[in-house]
Amino acid sequence: MLRELAVQNLAVIEDVRVELRSGFCAWTGETGAGKSLLLGALGLLLGERGSVDLIRTGAEELRVTGRFDFIRQEQKQAVEAILNDTLSEEELIVTRRLSRSGRSTALVNEQPVAVTTLKRLGEILVDVHGQRESYSLLQPAYQLEVLDAFGRLAEPRAKYIAAADKVRELRKTHKSLSDARQTRQRELALLRFERDELDAANLQPNEWQSLQKERETRIHAQSLTKFTASVASRLYDDDGSVVETLGRLIKEAHHWSAISDTLADVAKRLDALRPEVQDLAETCRDLSETFEADPERLDEIEQRIQFLGKLTSKYGQSVEELIVYQESLESKATTLQRQEDDQAGVESQLRPAFQEWKSIAEKLSVQRAKVAKKLAAEAQKHLFDLQMAKAKLDVTLETISLGDDPMIGDIPAYGIDQMEILLTANPGEPARPLRKVASGGELSRTMLALKTVLAAHDPVRTLVVFDEIDANVGGRLGDVLGQKLAGLGVSHQVLCVTHLPQVASYAAHQWTIRKQISGKRTSTTIAPLETLDDRVEELAMMLRGESRSETTRKEAAEMLNAAQKSNPVSPTR
Repeated sequence: MLRELAVQNLAVIEDVRVELRSGFCAWTGETGAGKSLLLGALGLLLGERGSVDLIRTGAEELRVTGRFDFIRQEQKQAVEAILNDTLSEEELIVTRRLSRSGRSTALVNEQPVAVTTLKRLGEILVDVHGQRESYSLLQPAYQLEVLDAFGRLAEPRAKYIAAADKVRELRKTHKSLSDARQTRQRELALLRFERDELDAANLQPNEWQSLQKERETRIHAQSLTKFTASVASRLYDDDGSVVETLGRLIKEAHHWSAISDTLADVAKRLDALRPEVQDLAETCRDLSETFEADPERLDEIEQRIQFLGKLTSKYGQSVEELIVYQESLESKATTLQRQEDDQAGVESQLRPAFQEWKSIAEKLSVQRAKVAKKLAAEAQKHLFDLQMAKAKLDVTLETISLGDDPMIGDIPAYGIDQMEILLTANPGEPARPLRKVASGGELSRTMLALKTVLAAHDPVRTLVVFDEIDANVGGRLGDVLGQKLAGLGVSHQVLCVTHLPQVASYAAHQWTIRKQISGKRTSTTIAPLETLDDRVEELAMMLRGESRSETTRKEAAEMLNAAQKSNPVSPTR
């Protein structure tokens, strides 16, 4: 509900703040005092376009602030969905500013938002009905929403939404897989080619380095053989070899060690050298026999090195990196193949999901058709009360064909029904869609009839605004309007601008709006009528104006007393 509205510098409104209450709230006052301006301020707060012409003369900026209290969790949840945020408080503070430069700003709980966000919030916070406008009930999606609520179709509606979401998601997945299929198949073919190529290459760890070493050994085989044979000869085989020389030195060392003890250690060390030299000679002799040029093997090595060089150049990776890459190819190919399989799997899921969705949609449509007749019949009774006895209200539902192809076609958000509320205002006239009804009075009264029927079935829009719904009607109908508005006030906060005392007398709370002149400036004030005497005086003013008398006051008092006895929500005394 709207708990507080503050307006600064809007036309003749300089600075007005009004605290509102629950139930049926009436705003009364003389013509031109600014009642519609206050409702216009509420419109600005809810995303309507503003003009710099609205800014009060001499001011640089107009400002409107509203504080809304959440009285139902459904409303809070709907607001959080729009703001994409969790609200810690049970209230929403909305601010709209318009500067003379034309710049418009909007804040929700002190956080900047787009004006379009205010409009979306307005669509769920407030339901406005005026002489030239009637918002939510003219919106097809909302009509279906309240029809389902009225008919207690929340469960089949939820089943439809879930089934539609499933088909929508499967289609999205299928399209994504389908769009990527050609690319995926090219990637899969390339992966398989590379896997086969690398498998055939039979790459081995450290192969490149090993081949390079073997290649150098084969190329220098003759020199290596010559060198190792020479080492063996010089160490052991040749006359004057190292072993022969070492033998003489050992013999002499042992001879002199008998004379000098210090040479005994030298003799021992020379003894130790002899087997090492002999072993080294044998090793070199054996090595000299292992080195082999082998032109055929060298040719194989050269070819393998060239092959590996081309392969590493082609892939831009070393042999070791290619081995790692090769191991990853199977996993990548498996993933791509799984996506191919997934597409086939999605196709196999989509058809039964599509058929189930169609079946649920058709069942919901049948249920709605029954409920629509009941809604029209109940609203018709209220039209009779509102002096539209000859008017005829009808609710029609046209179904949308879903086709037979599960891959294509629209997926309506809330069902296959297109709802239209038709009104035949007078006998002999054709039935017309409610959104095309020209008469503001007829439209407003029809909306009141519908809102009265649907009052208990709208958990989100808790504030209903009627701007001069009583225009061009008499006092007798005013009583009926007052009763209907008071009844609606049991479940909703109702804000009504009225000129009829009969309507105002049924309000649970009443405010008077006046113009006052201070110096050369005109400004608007709004004040609550807290006592019964204050309300009687205002009703008398509405009945006879400045010529009111004690008789008028008694008439007003009787009117208020009679209205309040039948009012389900009594006023604050």
